[in-house]
Amino acid sequence: MRIGPLFVNPTVALTNAGVDTNVFNEAPQDSPKNDFTLTLTPATEMWLRMGPSWLNGSVHEDLVYYQKYASERSANTVYKFNWMIPFNRVTFKPTMSYANTRERPGFEIDARSRRTEFSYGGTIEVRALSKTFVALRSDRSSTDFDKDAVFLGANLRDELTRTVTNTGIDVRHQVTPLTSLTFEAAREQDRFEFSPLRDSDSIRITGGVKFDPAALIKGGATVGYRDFAPVSNTLPGFKGSTVALDLSYVLLGVTRFAVKASRDVQYSYDINQPYYVQSGINLEVGQQIFGPLDAVGKAGIARLEYRDRANVVVAVSNRVDRTQTYGGGLGYHLGRDTRLGFNVDHYQRLSPVIGRQYQGLRYGVAVTYGS
Repeated sequence: MRIGPLFVNPTVALTNAGVDTNVFNEAPQDSPKNDFTLTLTPATEMWLRMGPSWLNGSVHEDLVYYQKYASERSANTVYKFNWMIPFNRVTFKPTMSYANTRERPGFEIDARSRRTEFSYGGTIEVRALSKTFVALRSDRSSTDFDKDAVFLGANLRDELTRTVTNTGIDVRHQVTPLTSLTFEAAREQDRFEFSPLRDSDSIRITGGVKFDPAALIKGGATVGYRDFAPVSNTLPGFKGSTVALDLSYVLLGVTRFAVKASRDVQYSYDINQPYYVQSGINLEVGQQIFGPLDAVGKAGIARLEYRDRANVVVAVSNRVDRTQTYGGGLGYHLGRDTRLGFNVDHYQRLSPVIGRQYQGLRYGVAVTYGS
């Protein structure tokens, strides 16, 4: 929609309107609980033209409902804002985001605990050559868990509340109007408010490619190197490759391929195994069968490699957990913007730690409007 200089793109989705057979990710011996659940997700993206500059913002809300287990109900809100201000060969890009959510923070923590995430920063980009841009970037983000957030006896506020500061230099070369090559060198500082034994410094070097949303291949991919150095000498560091990939491609207008992959350091709630290297990949294929009917299949795996603190007792040394997901569904398009679907997804975690294994099934209907 357009309202004067304001452009608005509203969307809404009803997802997971069905049954979750393992609400709390419990091990088989703990008698997993099942429940009817649904998630309603209204969202809006906005663009406002202000002279030569563009102001862009978005609001995303997940309204999560469980029929029996009211403790798992939540409203998860995300606000994002960025402003592109061009001046001849120099462009300023301030950004800000805020999230108030109870979504699980990753594969490891199964509790749906309240936390807030706030970040702000900015970029100054200079057009150095006709197709080459150099930018200085700095941003700061904070994650603050609720004081009552507890998982397996650990208070998540004491363990994981932190502030992350990033500074770096980016180089972007526009190969074609729809394709650019990128290079980034950055320094990161992670500081924990109540758990300084987790503090770390990192050096990141990455290179990659980005595609415009109008290109045949959409998204981007980066491969890099990270030197992750904990401040405490009781914890080994990590020096190795990182990956961030999110690409999609539509073949002949009827078959869509999407792949996401990642490899990087993630923090754990356990002070004796305070971080792990997570590697994973997700694949999805969508096929237009005939007319308004389509089918989707997807699968994903992830590997969590934990690092042990020196001179402490851990349940399993050099622990490696694995997660697996796969599923599929059928969809029916009701006009150009509305899709009705039925989905079935299986999820599983394998772990050498007793009680950390689980598996479950989610199945139900989904309705989406907008793109």
